[in-house]
Amino acid sequence: MIRNFDIALIRTFATVADQGSMTIAANMLHMTQGAVSQQIKRLEDMLGCALFERDRRGLRLTEAGERLRGNARRLLALNDEIWDDMTESTVRGGVRLGVPYDLVGATLAPVLKSYAERHPQVEISLVCASSPELLEELGKGTVDLCVAEEPYGTSQAECLAVERLVWVGAKGGNAYRKVPLPISMVADTCAFRSSVFAALSKDGLRWRTVFENGNIEATTATVRTDLAITAWLASTVPADLDILPVEQGLPELPVFSINLHLPKSGATPQALELARHIREGMMRPRQSAAA
Repeated sequence: MIRNFDIALIRTFATVADQGSMTIAANMLHMTQGAVSQQIKRLEDMLGCALFERDRRGLRLTEAGERLRGNARRLLALNDEIWDDMTESTVRGGVRLGVPYDLVGATLAPVLKSYAERHPQVEISLVCASSPELLEELGKGTVDLCVAEEPYGTSQAECLAVERLVWVGAKGGNAYRKVPLPISMVADTCAFRSSVFAALSKDGLRWRTVFENGNIEATTATVRTDLAITAWLASTVPADLDILPVEQGLPELPVFSINLHLPKSGATPQALELARHIREGMMRPRQSAAA
């Protein structure tokens, strides 16, 4: 008897395991929560053991689930490697990618490096701007695809990751104690701006903006020197800055999703291939801040 794993079941399991939530996994996989639950149940029936259990903190892996997660990662990586090797075709031309300022570095740099190595004939042009501006550029056709940060659940685009929006301040800083609260945002078009100010208003806190001129290095400098605090996705916070807990009197901020947007029609082959690299790179196991 030949025994085998359904790659789709393994990918669903790995996504739920990494996100710690069937709801978030369903959104990322473009499935209903019921379908995700059914696939997990089918996999558990195949293996004859429970992979998840619920406690007061939510969904967590059982001992068997922890063992499977490591093997699932290896199986998915090998599956993707074989697929790439057997289906690779020459892609040429240029591709214009829109990326928010804060995702250019550690988040997307490895993905872009991998794409450039795989397709040296393609010239990649990066356009950095706020997410609302990038979506406008995509609509006008001045970028071929873009990654955008949007409030979770508000977009029909492909969800690559779900992250907590957090308050960020200087190590041992006191800016968060000041009244009015000094806030530094990268730009007045920042995707986080309205959510941040809505949270402050809801809690009745006074604030003032220190910087909004479209330069992430300058924003980081205002925070690092304790002139202000800011709000970023948890995974993008530099190691030399602090994530400020809401216990410090700051309001809780909403969850955001990192979404992949392609034009509604006419995506080029090089854009589709870059989208695949971004999708696979972003959806590889990574610690979710929303779990």
